[in-house]
Amino acid sequence: MKTPFYISHKLIWISSISLGILTSIPKIVDHNFILSEGIADFGVTTGFALLIWYYNIHSIPAYTKKTGSKNVISPQLFRGLGVGLVLMFVLSSIQYYILSHLNFGPKMLMYEVRGVLINLTFYMFIHLLYQTYLNQQVVRELERSMSANLAAQYELLKQQVNPHFLFNSLNTLKYMVESNDTQSAEFIIKLADFYRFTLGSLKLNLLPLGEELQIMDSYIYLLKARFEEGLVISMNLGREIYGSFIPPFTLQLLVENCIKHNIVSLEKPLHISIGQEGDYLIVSNNIQPRKISEPSTGLGLENINQRYLHLSEKEISILMDTETFTIKLPIIYEHTNN
Repeated sequence: MKTPFYISHKLIWISSISLGILTSIPKIVDHNFILSEGIADFGVTTGFALLIWYYNIHSIPAYTKKTGSKNVISPQLFRGLGVGLVLMFVLSSIQYYILSHLNFGPKMLMYEVRGVLINLTFYMFIHLLYQTYLNQQVVRELERSMSANLAAQYELLKQQVNPHFLFNSLNTLKYMVESNDTQSAEFIIKLADFYRFTLGSLKLNLLPLGEELQIMDSYIYLLKARFEEGLVISMNLGREIYGSFIPPFTLQLLVENCIKHNIVSLEKPLHISIGQEGDYLIVSNNIQPRKISEPSTGLGLENINQRYLHLSEKEISILMDTETFTIKLPIIYEHTNN
């Protein structure tokens, strides 16, 4: 959560009262000092300072990414000066109404000049504090984003260099070699391709969808060699979106998630489809849960969601009914890292 911009009420009141005292000192040291005039002068300055403090604070816009580059000279400054002139006129008029013996013209001019100086000083001070606040918010957001991105990369690394996946792949290769399967050499090539893509893409935030599908081709080949007809993966994607972008290994993680939580067998084939619906990639599978489900931390889908939020400010959608589990991934048409 973002920390709200805040200035201590104690600071506001102490600074306002101090200004009132400072502006009253010349009258206090004057030989012709009149207590009522000193109190009135103190009251006008203190009251004006308090009102202009709160006006400037409440006129600051709420934190957004677009306000970080706000200029010092802005419409807000001129509105504040206009409001300050009106406020000082009203307070001076009240003073004149109470102390009608004062010469209103010169007093009014002195108060208005004083009000402009106080207004400018407070505005510049608040602007400096607000810019510091914005910079702190940006730094905190970057830290949170980097932390989420590192966590996602760590989870991705754990899943990609998954000992179980490697163990199963090597077992499959062993069986193919022992049975003199003619596809053994192709299996080794695909396995090498898959891990080469893995190691080469882990540090990337985004990858062209066409390259992601090349990785998927090797991955699906390895899975088909293991599950044969027990796993049916279909793709229906137009080539016009091959140039869009996707966080690396997103599709592979989703397919792995399907296999992890569902029965995959010749008797009960698992059907996984990858397609497009408007501005979304759709990954769906039929639901046939395992009798003994593997433990799940829920980090896989959450990390994918966090990466989409970080890279495109869009969330993934998770839909489920009694028969189908579906993930909708926003298509990223521009490389946001640029």
